[in-house]
Amino acid sequence: MDKIIVLDFGGQYCHLIARRIRDFGVLAEVTESSITPAEIRKDPLIKGIILSGGARSVYEKNPPKFNKRILDLEIPVFGICYGHQLIAHKLGGIVRSGKSGEYGLMDLEIRKRDKLLTSLNKKLKVWMNHRDIVIKLPRGFVPTTHTKNSPIASYSNEKLRIFGVQFHPEVSHTQKGDKILENFIFKICRSKPQRSDKNIISQLIKETKVAIGSSKAIIGLSGGIDSSVAAMIVSKAIGKRLTAVYVDTGLMRANETQYIKKAFRNKGLNLKIVNASELFFKGLKGVTSPEQKRKIIGKLFIDVFYREAKKSNADYLIQGTIYSDRIESGLTKHSSNIKSHHNVGGLPKDLKLKLHEPLKDLYKDEVRKISRILKLPNEITSRQVFPGPGLAVRIIGEVNKESALIVRKAQVIIEEELINTKYWKQIWMSFGVVLPIKSVGIQGDERSYKFPLVLRIVESKDGMTANFSKLPYEILEKISTRITNEIKEVNRVVYDITNKPPGTMEWE
Repeated sequence: MDKIIVLDFGGQYCHLIARRIRDFGVLAEVTESSITPAEIRKDPLIKGIILSGGARSVYEKNPPKFNKRILDLEIPVFGICYGHQLIAHKLGGIVRSGKSGEYGLMDLEIRKRDKLLTSLNKKLKVWMNHRDIVIKLPRGFVPTTHTKNSPIASYSNEKLRIFGVQFHPEVSHTQKGDKILENFIFKICRSKPQRSDKNIISQLIKETKVAIGSSKAIIGLSGGIDSSVAAMIVSKAIGKRLTAVYVDTGLMRANETQYIKKAFRNKGLNLKIVNASELFFKGLKGVTSPEQKRKIIGKLFIDVFYREAKKSNADYLIQGTIYSDRIESGLTKHSSNIKSHHNVGGLPKDLKLKLHEPLKDLYKDEVRKISRILKLPNEITSRQVFPGPGLAVRIIGEVNKESALIVRKAQVIIEEELINTKYWKQIWMSFGVVLPIKSVGIQGDERSYKFPLVLRIVESKDGMTANFSKLPYEILEKISTRITNEIKEVNRVVYDITNKPPGTMEWE
């Protein structure tokens, strides 16, 4: 297959670039930014090179770099955000810290069209996430767009086939972002599409057969789409040698255990239910640090899996880890640790089981497509995302049975009020967050002093970026009224109107 390689400078959206390219049926591979020109020359199928974004500055001490001679290979090059700045800097342009950062949606205006900007409107909304800007271009390069704070929001040298954009076309919020990537892949690189979702499934099954061989495996089945798809993939690969373990931590959704039993009753899985709620509440007692919570939960899961693996003589631990879990946990050389996902940051260094993660390079929307092809129940393929650590990350401060009950009841009310509205299909996640403070209220003509609850409802395509849902006030009011009426510990509801970035989906 023709392929595009993406040089990884640690940006949160690095693999999202590859994900978008794969949507067009073209193979995309993420590589270390240290890849050499000689290594690239060895692969005649490479039709284009993309330099990803990153959190660093080109003027920092020891910033992420690439070999400048890559620009001489006569292969099209496309720099995004940090990559855009780095190309300009390497070739003699000037990059400086801007007077104001640009984070979120910004207005972009095209001043000169090139092959990259073909078939775009003159004005667009684009997703920005930077402070540094290019203020002077290398010789032979021309500016093609600008925003209020970025005088050179993109540039090109069509003779050398080198392009750069300060914004993120790979993020779904950027208008016509897919068109920009499509222009690069097909008009500039002249790649040919050959990839499909069914091919991906076949490849995942094949990889799993090779990885596990004749051994037995165990998987933590949470009922979420990631672990469910991972379980089905591995089951197709090794059959009854897989044991699926559902651990009831006391921090799960309402009636989740019954749901799991029903959803997987006829799926041919060797399913085991383990009630470990007392173990988890005891382990989290007195803990308030979000990172510590995640790591404790990860360790407790592993302890349970060790015991169950020993019973079934399993050598492998299967996890439904997806790429966004890994990148937010600081996976790559240059990426920041935003939050440790329990199935990544919570794993012990001396893991006694061999690890296999069949979905580790996929995004949530890819996993959803695969789940439909595998004919998983609609309740799984369409249900909202739920965090691996469960309700623990929706309780700010110490986790206990009382606070878990509050957020669980709130979850039920929120979903009941939203599920029959026209907005439900657009919503990625909807939940409540309980805070470790109390506020004064009036209930029944008397003073109340109870917990406030934060209502968080977001829309997203892939989980890497998100917008808060702009629901009508009537719906928000109904949810608020039900929560304060039906949950006796709560007397105030507030609505979180923060996008991702700068926020994250969950509060912890």
